[in-house]
Amino acid sequence: MLGQIVDWFYGQIVGFLGNFFSEMGNMGAELFAMSWVQSVVLFFSYLGWALFAIGLVVACFECGVEYSGGRGNVKETALNAMKGFLAVSLFTQVPVRLYELAVSLQADLTAGITGFGTTSIGDAAKAALEDFNAVESLTSSGQIILRGFGPVTSGLMVIFCLALMAYAVIKVFFANLKRGGILLIQIAVGSLYMFSVPRGYGDGFIQWCKQVVGLCLTAFLQATILVAGLMVFKDHALLGLGLMLSAGGFPVIRGQWQC
Repeated sequence: MLGQIVDWFYGQIVGFLGNFFSEMGNMGAELFAMSWVQSVVLFFSYLGWALFAIGLVVACFECGVEYSGGRGNVKETALNAMKGFLAVSLFTQVPVRLYELAVSLQADLTAGITGFGTTSIGDAAKAALEDFNAVESLTSSGQIILRGFGPVTSGLMVIFCLALMAYAVIKVFFANLKRGGILLIQIAVGSLYMFSVPRGYGDGFIQWCKQVVGLCLTAFLQATILVAGLMVFKDHALLGLGLMLSAGGFPVIRGQWQC
C-alpha cells in the first residue's frame, strides 16, 4: 500500500518536472511576444523582402539572358518566384507557430504519461486500500528491495545512478533554456536565403527548414523521452538511465539528419 502511495508521489514529481520543461518551452515561445523581439523579427522580415526583391530582379535578368540564347525557361522562373514569395511570407511566422505546437504537444503527452494533475491523493489512497484488502497474507521474504535496483547490494551503485539521473535532467534543463534564442537566430539567418530562393537555388533554404523542424522536434522529444526515462527509472533503473541519457544526445542525432 505504501508503495502505491510512493508511486503516486513519484509520478507527481516527474509530472511537475515535465510541466516545468513545458513552461520553459513556453518561455521560449513567449520571447517572440516581447516588443523588442518583434522589432528584431520585423527588421529581418524587411531584410528578407528586400533580398527577395533583389533576387527576383536578378532571376528575371538571368532568365532574359538565357532566353536570348534559346535556353530560357519562363515557367521555371515564375515557379521559383512563387516559391520565393511563399518563403519570404512565412519564414518569420511558421517557425514560431511550429515551436509553440511542439511545446504544447510535449506538455500534454508528459501529463498523460505521468498522470500529473489527473489523479488526486485520495484516488491513489483508495486504490492502495483496495489492493491492501485483497492481500491474503502479510508475510514477506524479509528481503529489502529498492524499486528499480532489485536486491540492494551496493549503496555506491544507487548513488552513481542518481548522479547520472541528475546529470541528464540538468543537461536537458540547459538545452531548454537556450532554445528560444536559437530559434530567433535561425529566423535571422533565414532572411539571408531569400536572395537565392527566387533564383532557383533552394538547397540552403531547405537545410534551414530542416534545422527549424529539427529544433521543434527536439523541443518535443527531448523532454518527453526524459520524462519517460524518469517513469521507467523507478522500476528499471538502468533502462531508465539509458532513456534519460539518450534524451541528452538527441541533438547529435538531429544534426546527422540535417546533413
